[in-house]
Amino acid sequence: MLFLATTDKTIYNGGRNMQQIKLNRNYKDRLFRLAFQEKKDLLDLYNAVSGRQYTNPDDLIITTLADAIYLGMKNDISFLVSDVLNLYEHQSSFNPNMPVRGLNYFADTYREYIDRNGFDIYGEKLIRLPMPQYIVFYNGTKEEPDRIELRLSDAFLCQNPEEKGCLECRATMININYGHNKELMDRCRRLKDYAVFVSRIRNNEKRGMALDEAVKQAVHSCIEEGILADILKKNRAEVCNLILYEYDEQRQLAIAREGAMKAGREEGRIEGRTAGREEGRAAEQVTIIRNMAGKGLNPSAIADMLGLEEGYVKKVLYLLAEETGRTDLEIAGILLEQRQEG
Repeated sequence: MLFLATTDKTIYNGGRNMQQIKLNRNYKDRLFRLAFQEKKDLLDLYNAVSGRQYTNPDDLIITTLADAIYLGMKNDISFLVSDVLNLYEHQSSFNPNMPVRGLNYFADTYREYIDRNGFDIYGEKLIRLPMPQYIVFYNGTKEEPDRIELRLSDAFLCQNPEEKGCLECRATMININYGHNKELMDRCRRLKDYAVFVSRIRNNEKRGMALDEAVKQAVHSCIEEGILADILKKNRAEVCNLILYEYDEQRQLAIAREGAMKAGREEGRIEGRTAGREEGRAAEQVTIIRNMAGKGLNPSAIADMLGLEEGYVKKVLYLLAEETGRTDLEIAGILLEQRQEG
């Protein structure tokens, strides 16, 4: 049996043995997750996206991983319906690396699924697995199409059409900004209400309101008009704080990224003037990573922002911690040597 995530900070095995497992709750739920925290609302969203017509919320089993946290906030929802394992993720910025993240997430989810069911992957019997589906709901301010398919294979260094890798992971990014995907919005009232609420906050800001006032006014008008009213009435203060936190997070990340990259480029140029071109670029990258980490960003966030593999960022940070007496140029040299040896 699969497992059901509950609100009392435990996970219960869906089988006869009710085993409790402590969850890591050191995070804030994003508004998107809050809007679809009830299974009936999440099932409506699933029906709208998939074209299915399930009516029983108990057909849906939440499988969200306990430790899948991005920048201290939970922005994913994973659940099983029939034999389909769905990963829904909300993003306020375009990220071409979503298939890589999806691959890692599904690998962890399948690992838990196999362990909990006691399956033997070394046996002769075929293990039956639920089919994965990965949807990214985008509502950033940068204009994007209604729908984009992102593929893991697009990231492969080898792009020879005659060569095919053994792995693929597809993420379908759906634009949920108000005015996009009208048919989808009409099929899911909750999703449309979410889009309207976010749009009103942004429009209030464009009219010159301070962010806190823009949020309060949007909350008030939406409650009056029955838009997300159940959530906004019950959690008014939490929603206001959550929106302020999310917006401040985005702005602080942008500031930190710009400042760290500017400082890193300058420091890297100074060191790189006496080095070869490749080593100079590598040193600049090391400096940027060091500065971004110094501003409190974790490896996952740094990798997403710079378009790098998280493993590479962790390797850089490890070398910076272990080789404290070396310059960024020397660290870059070590990395290049390791790459050549590999």
